[in-house]
Amino acid sequence: MIADIDEAVRSLVRTEAIERSGVEVVFDAPTKDWAARRNAPTVDVYLYDIREDLRRRAVGWVPTHTAEGRLETRRPMPRYYKLSYLVTAWTQRPEDEHRLLADLLRSLLRYDAIPGELLGGELADTTLPVPLTVGLPPPEDRAFADVWTALGGELKPSLDLVISAPIEVGRATAAGPPVLESPRLDLGDVHGGAEDLDRYRHVAGEPARPVRAALAEERRSPGERGAPAAAVPRARRRRRS
Repeated sequence: MIADIDEAVRSLVRTEAIERSGVEVVFDAPTKDWAARRNAPTVDVYLYDIREDLRRRAVGWVPTHTAEGRLETRRPMPRYYKLSYLVTAWTQRPEDEHRLLADLLRSLLRYDAIPGELLGGELADTTLPVPLTVGLPPPEDRAFADVWTALGGELKPSLDLVISAPIEVGRATAAGPPVLESPRLDLGDVHGGAEDLDRYRHVAGEPARPVRAALAEERRSPGERGAPAAAVPRARRRRRS
């Protein structure tokens, strides 16, 4: 997936940002030794950080279907990972570097996501967007000066390009067989006896009032059956007295 994003970024920079010819696009670490060997105008897109984009994590399942339209498996939602690139321009004159950075910034600001036609590999088959941001402040736990210190180079004007790429988790759960019957609701052995189970078996969708009335009638004593419901408590009180 990272290699696919690299190629998409290379194509985006070459076709949209670099108007002049003879400018190379590389993904090298801009160390002192590398800078000393550079002998041509260059745009360096250095991948310096990879971490999950927790704001885009979603809970759920993505269904997959057979050619006949039958549900086959369910897959977890993909995870998004932020790929952070340090974009720098290298020429003989600082003024030319600034112009090149301005062209890069102006061109990248046109896009909220990498165009679909530039995506290849496993990203070409996804319908999910691949968002990008450029020039945003870095997180509180990371500063660009720390990146340059780790590289052993001198601080240089740069753009922070962050791309959130979806990655499939890689596991799937097989779906169960299709449901061929209507659901049925069984009111179990309420008062004991198989005849009660047969009497109160209820097919979902039918009115439930007769079942409730039959259960209420069954709970009453033989002398109370058929009497009004309001009279039952009084009859019970007279028997207790």
